[in-house]
Amino acid sequence: MKKRTNKDFTFIDLFAGIGGTRLGFEAAGGRCVFTSEWDQHAQKTYEANFGDIPHGDITVIDERDIPDFDVLLAGFPCQPFSSIGNRKGFAHKTQGTLFYDVARIIGHKRPKAFLLENVQGLLTHDKGHTMSTILEVLNELDYDIQYKLINAADFGVPQMRRRTYIVGIDRRLKGIDPVEFSFPEGDPDDHVNIGDYLESNMEGYSISERLQKGYLQKLDDGRPKMITKETKGPAKTLVASYHKIQRLTGTFVKDGPTGLRLFTENECKALMGFPEDFQVPVSRTQMYRQFGNSVAVPVIKEIALAMRPFIIHGGR
Repeated sequence: MKKRTNKDFTFIDLFAGIGGTRLGFEAAGGRCVFTSEWDQHAQKTYEANFGDIPHGDITVIDERDIPDFDVLLAGFPCQPFSSIGNRKGFAHKTQGTLFYDVARIIGHKRPKAFLLENVQGLLTHDKGHTMSTILEVLNELDYDIQYKLINAADFGVPQMRRRTYIVGIDRRLKGIDPVEFSFPEGDPDDHVNIGDYLESNMEGYSISERLQKGYLQKLDDGRPKMITKETKGPAKTLVASYHKIQRLTGTFVKDGPTGLRLFTENECKALMGFPEDFQVPVSRTQMYRQFGNSVAVPVIKEIALAMRPFIIHGGR
């Protein structure tokens, strides 16, 4: 991949994975000045594509050691928060969770804006307590907050992938009105076909005939989903455990020596909206984990473009 050198604004990439969020913000004119990712396999893929080795465990990174930046990006894991009575402040409300580390960096560095990404279930996690605590903490930090559940399929990605996105814009910025921010609108009536992205006669991804007959096709209940070049509409969500060949949630391609196979590397890139020249220097198991845990790049790019005017024109 060619390194991107746009410098209209700066950002940091936390819980970076393999850099899908970075790709989207670079495409909108941003430059990454710091990144953090603890998984060594993901670090390897990240370095191969961006030339940067991410810092490790965010919980041991001192916020004072992070360079100044305009936007914080974080796809933090979803964790429950403890009920702590009447004690105030995010340090008490979120201590012991990874969201705490996001909040402490926002509080110390005061970026112009941030984008947080999480699974659809964040909205109902712990009976809604997790989301309400997150919104309360971010509001305490004096940011105007908006959030939305977005399906990547509405943005031209051949996959049904719903994720929760939270955007915060600093209320203290001059020259802008944070409440005027709005999320981009996709088109739910213009989904693309996964069949158009499938490769043919691919070897090395086959599922054995024994596994097919004894497990996948043991019941005639329409599961798992078998797709071909003629399949219309998006695929089901690509999950991080795709390599385990799950019967109930899997999507497999009718192709290859045994008649059925897993998605190829190029197909995974297409499913997530990654560029064709994105490098994958890890095992196939790690590849599926990494893409399954990543973000849909076109969605991130459109959100970044919507945030851009507030980042560029917002003054201190």
